[in-house]
Amino acid sequence: MALKINALKLLPVFLLSLLFFLPITVMADEVYHIPIEEEVEKGLSAYLDRALDEAEENGADAVIFEIHTPGGFVNAAGDIGKRIQNSPLKTIAYINREAHSAGAYIALHADEIYFAPGATMGSAAVIDQAGNAADEKATSAWLAQMASAAESTNREPIYAKAMADKNIDLPDFGAPKGSLLTLSASDALKVGYSNGTAASINEVMEMAGLANADLIPVEMTIAEKIARFITNPVVVPILLSIASLGLIVELYSPGFGIPGLMGISALILFFYGHMVAGLAGHESIILFVVGVILVVAEIFLPGGIAGLLGFGAIIGSIILAGGNMLYMTISVVIALLVAIIGMVILVKIFGKKMHLLNRLILKDATNTESGYVSNVNRLDLLGKTGISLTPLRPSGTIIVEEERIDAVTEGSYLDSNTAVKVVKVEGSRIVVRKMLD
Repeated sequence: MALKINALKLLPVFLLSLLFFLPITVMADEVYHIPIEEEVEKGLSAYLDRALDEAEENGADAVIFEIHTPGGFVNAAGDIGKRIQNSPLKTIAYINREAHSAGAYIALHADEIYFAPGATMGSAAVIDQAGNAADEKATSAWLAQMASAAESTNREPIYAKAMADKNIDLPDFGAPKGSLLTLSASDALKVGYSNGTAASINEVMEMAGLANADLIPVEMTIAEKIARFITNPVVVPILLSIASLGLIVELYSPGFGIPGLMGISALILFFYGHMVAGLAGHESIILFVVGVILVVAEIFLPGGIAGLLGFGAIIGSIILAGGNMLYMTISVVIALLVAIIGMVILVKIFGKKMHLLNRLILKDATNTESGYVSNVNRLDLLGKTGISLTPLRPSGTIIVEEERIDAVTEGSYLDSNTAVKVVKVEGSRIVVRKMLD
């Protein structure tokens, strides 16, 4: 009897047997490498935000922040720290040389911290725009932020506070009272601020259990590099000064040339960089355009109100675009001072060569050398005699050699038809006296 086999029942067995011949693909872990270099500012914050978004969207297993920064702005560091803390990914800070001030604050938000040999972390005192120690209120807030950053990753907060407060005494770590704490790689291991010392990123990955992961670098785009440069605290007042001075020089020059192009380019770069950095929104651009329109309208409208409103709108748009209103106000004041000094130099030195300046300032003088006289000098009448045509009370009209002349007496009243003599001539003032019989 022939054995009948149902082919459908054998199909699963056949498919299972194919697994032995198919290659097995295992998805490797991915670790994103994000450098934090140079000063911490808003441009860096925007770049890190984009890099973390990219890592999260692509399902990365961890992110390594390679830190080498002397510090920077507190508000930018605050944004970066908050973004790292809210990330669902495993975050690792690799301090390659230094993480001072804002850099230390950022590193404290990472789940793990590794030091390169010879690297340091700390020295996080708050300073103002002039480089002096910040006031008590700002310092107190920063101390609280440093302590909170350490606590958020289960680290002892006293060392974070000692990085920013000279009053904390830690002589065993080279920071007696009066000195800020700066941790070396070995000291950081002792206090639990380091998970290990590694000479390279690859060693960091091995120590963090990610030796088999693919390291994916997140490069900074050209736009982000420009934004970082333009939003630098030193560059902003320089850029605004170039803009104001360039536009003023252009106003005093015929046609449209290099100064005007420099001024407009500086303003375009300013707004472009701050938009890429996420600081300037459409509202600041709209306000700037409205200000320019009002300034142009001032040419056709009397009163000066449109020009003042336009100038205020332009200043307001620049301050609004900067994020930090205090710093932007200082930058604008510096730019205006440069513009005023430039205007004085233009008027004093180059006034004769400036097209618009020559149109605005009256340079012609109505002097005697040019043929102008304010009145006719009648010295020829001095000593001559005549008759009063009208009573002199004390002014009136006299007749001298059949010429009518306006005259005054020395103070007395004289009737008409009185014989008089010219005794004084002061420009157009003719003084007469009654002749004695």
